[in-house]
Amino acid sequence: MSIESDSAGDFTYGWITTLIQTLKLGLGESPFYVQYGIPAQRCIVEQFHPDFYVNMVQQQFAGYFASITIKKHVINNNPVYDVSIVTLSGVTYQETIAV
Repeated sequence: MSIESDSAGDFTYGWITTLIQTLKLGLGESPFYVQYGIPAQRCIVEQFHPDFYVNMVQQQFAGYFASITIKKHVINNNPVYDVSIVTLSGVTYQETIAV
């Protein structure tokens, strides 16, 4: 399955997919996109939440949306992130992402 821009050239849903994949990706895991991802495995071992890296991801994607908010919840000692996005066309998207 591929994600492509719509007939008007809007790639918003592609950026949403990339954001979700970035939150699930380990920092440095991709040989092509080293700057994407968060060190979730290391954070679990060292028992701290990757808030700094999640904030960096939010800043990386801020230019693609009218508004983006990523908030952390802790469920059974595992970080879960609520992502709330308002697209440039005004569409609201909300998702809970477990990392």
